[in-house]
Amino acid sequence: MELQLQLRKQQGDFLLELDLKISGERIGIFGPSGSGKSTLVNLLAGLTRPDSGQILLDGQPLFDSSNRVDLAPHRRRIAMVFQQHGLFPHLTVRKNLLYGHQRCPADEQRIELAEVAEVLEIGNLLEQKPETLSGGQSQRVALGRAILASPRLLLMDEPLSALDDDLRYRIIPYLNLVSERFRIPFVFISHSLVEMRLMADQVAVLEKGRLAGLVSPEQLARQRMGQSPAGYINLLELGVPKERQGLLAFPWAGGELLLSGNAGTERGMFELSSKDIILCKRHPDAISARNLLPCTVRSLFEAGSKIGVELDCKGGTLVAEIVPDAARELEVTTGSLIWAAIKASAFRKL
Repeated sequence: MELQLQLRKQQGDFLLELDLKISGERIGIFGPSGSGKSTLVNLLAGLTRPDSGQILLDGQPLFDSSNRVDLAPHRRRIAMVFQQHGLFPHLTVRKNLLYGHQRCPADEQRIELAEVAEVLEIGNLLEQKPETLSGGQSQRVALGRAILASPRLLLMDEPLSALDDDLRYRIIPYLNLVSERFRIPFVFISHSLVEMRLMADQVAVLEKGRLAGLVSPEQLARQRMGQSPAGYINLLELGVPKERQGLLAFPWAGGELLLSGNAGTERGMFELSSKDIILCKRHPDAISARNLLPCTVRSLFEAGSKIGVELDCKGGTLVAEIVPDAARELEVTTGSLIWAAIKASAFRKL
């Protein structure tokens, strides 16, 4: 999927002015509140009209002011998933799901209810009303309704922000599975760095109505490390653990990581802040941290007033952060050997 934008939209004191060409199946739009993300979503969907410019989707003009093209929303075949699910309260889940499907021309209907219900694990909810659903179930139904319209593009405007952390990270696998299973490209809008890294392959960064950069999610996370209170978030896929002296030993990168007992007993994705990794020049004689990992410095990068240290821990990658003085005292350079100390309580399951 290729998206080309050259547009201008004035709304009160706010001006969105973009010149952007981006391609891929998993595109992210990142920026703080007020940067223009939701305005852009409405322009793409046809809910708002640009003052001037053009919007091309795979070469087809959805809007072109010079040629007086402005396709109606239903002709763009773009489906939307919002922060709030927006299900019709008087309809069953089945009828909510089929709402867009029944309005899609027969020759464009390529996705069936049974398959969507299976992928989203909502087959047992079809005869229920929205008021009986949990937040996660409601969001899956809203996603299913959008998919059944057989769209050429799926717009997801902060679809996880209304959910708590537990539900948020349980919904993300469904979002990715839908894209892969039904081959629907998507534009994912969020102000969360972690969500961007889990959902997008390429990210357009907006600031004050302008394009501030076009980067990979990893580049974005490293650039923002020094600005974020949480630092850089390491995302670790850990295997099934074994109990060991009151802790849980999770397999990782050919070795293991020791986590506190509240980490659960199942495999999954865990986050670890760069701020929670202590670097030592030599193996410490005594330390309370339960994880002591011998690592090689793979690279260094600057992020504001901090130095990011990319570590190769026997095949596993971690990013730690230190101040420049510490980097000099520890003689941290590319290729140098160093020890990483991490508390068992520093990990958080997603």
